[in-house]
Amino acid sequence: MNIREIAKRARVSTATVSRAINRIPTVDPRLAKRVWKVIEESGYRPNIQARALVSGRSRILGLVVSEITNPFFPEIVQAFENIAVEHGYEILLVSTVHDPKRMDLSVRRMTERSVDGVAVMTFGMEELLLEDPKLSTVPLVFVDVGPKRPLVSNIRIDYLSGIRQAVQHLAALRHQHIAFISGPLGLKSARSRLNAFNKAMGEIGLESIRNMIVEGDHTLEGGVAAMHTLLSLPERPTAVICSNDMTALGVMHKCYEAGLSIPKDLSLVGFDDIRLAQFVLPPLTTVRMSQSALARIAFQALLAEIDRDTPSEGGAEYLLETSLVLRDSTALANPAGKASMKTS
Repeated sequence: MNIREIAKRARVSTATVSRAINRIPTVDPRLAKRVWKVIEESGYRPNIQARALVSGRSRILGLVVSEITNPFFPEIVQAFENIAVEHGYEILLVSTVHDPKRMDLSVRRMTERSVDGVAVMTFGMEELLLEDPKLSTVPLVFVDVGPKRPLVSNIRIDYLSGIRQAVQHLAALRHQHIAFISGPLGLKSARSRLNAFNKAMGEIGLESIRNMIVEGDHTLEGGVAAMHTLLSLPERPTAVICSNDMTALGVMHKCYEAGLSIPKDLSLVGFDDIRLAQFVLPPLTTVRMSQSALARIAFQALLAEIDRDTPSEGGAEYLLETSLVLRDSTALANPAGKASMKTS
């Protein structure tokens, strides 16, 4: 089976078969449907390299994540791949595990495969990709750090909206001593979440207590360590907001070890709304940053740039909203809460 036989069976020209296989939008939909019906019935598999030569596109997109073991990222990968498949694209997945050498190797793999664009969902190390000359002609999309330059799109996360809702929710529950466990402050996204917390506290007249702001590392172990620090304070918080859900799960574990009940002794709020958040006990109140929406925006941003006749001069910007999801890990502040925690 070859392209000529496909054309003969579908009663179309070989040029129409080629355009249909390469999903050229100008092909007549009725003819394309006939071509794909024959392809499916015959089990024909188009030659990817030949398609790339004809169309000038590989129909491969790079997707870069920080670490596939963090539950936040598989949801992005799954959603991005689903959308890509719907549009006839393959994805080349790269996990950097925060290693510059691995990032460099990843760039080499992507350029060797002539990717049509790259979505960078790493929340760190992005500058290595921005500075690489091999990707200077490839559409890129970043989260929060994309500069205003051609071929670069930026997804801005509205951290303040969701974190403001979390702070106001805790204040309505009469919490005044609210701690915040940040991510690594070398990351712009972590600093943005901390800044959003400080601003939201100030807006309602609550003080951000310096020793109740602890730097974490966005891991379970980091959450355990940060909560250990908070438990050692002379006056402990009655509520904690975490920079991500993994940190919040670590806080839960430490509270269990210390004999503290959530939410009776401590109200807890996460950030991200990973799928696991609704299944832990108690189900975690968290700020939702939709992974599926992030993947969808990233794909659409790349597709828009790929389809442009000329690159946008200053890049494009997209917005992702955040919102509070109420579950069972927050409750009215216990008037005796701080006293009972001091002696625990």
